[in-house]
Amino acid sequence: MFPLEVWLTYTAACILLVLASGPDNLLAVGRGLSQGKLAAGVSGLASGAGILFHVAAATFGLTLLIQASVLAFWLVKIVGALYLLWLGIRVLRWRSLISFTPAARQSTSSIFATGFLSAVLNPKPGLFVLAFIPQFVSPLRGTVSTQMLVYGTWFALLTALGFALMGMFASHLANWLRARPRVIAGLNIGAGLTFVVSGLSVATLRQK
Repeated sequence: MFPLEVWLTYTAACILLVLASGPDNLLAVGRGLSQGKLAAGVSGLASGAGILFHVAAATFGLTLLIQASVLAFWLVKIVGALYLLWLGIRVLRWRSLISFTPAARQSTSSIFATGFLSAVLNPKPGLFVLAFIPQFVSPLRGTVSTQMLVYGTWFALLTALGFALMGMFASHLANWLRARPRVIAGLNIGAGLTFVVSGLSVATLRQK
């Protein structure tokens, strides 16, 4: 059902996608810089769980509904865009993503919720999963839904691991950054602008 050459090609494509810059891996990096390896791991796990949600939704038809229904697509798009814009404005206003003050620390449950919602409320991953994974699925190799779930779960695991490692690696820069408040401010501004741009990008998505 899963030929080795197809699996290796799929894995390589997934790794490239994980390494591409975006709001979710930026969250993991921010958590790693601010609160260390555990926070980075939790944020990465949350993003992976969000991808898994989109995989399940695509497999069982929710993403198809979003593609087919103008109202469903519009609602998901607006909610996702507003959430990303809210994250961006919050970071720009409070410089809260990368901060070394004790009061700025967040609980693991709060970190997980932020990462999970960032992935789930963005319709781009859902539409991307629907377009990406089926390229590696063949009805000749078994049940399509099983292949979708297995490939999707692997993508989610690679996402969680990749984002967590990015954040953990970034945590090694924490001591250097603590002595450079201007760099921290610049990173927060850059992160905030990335969320805002991502939100605006989601808001301008068109149903295909």
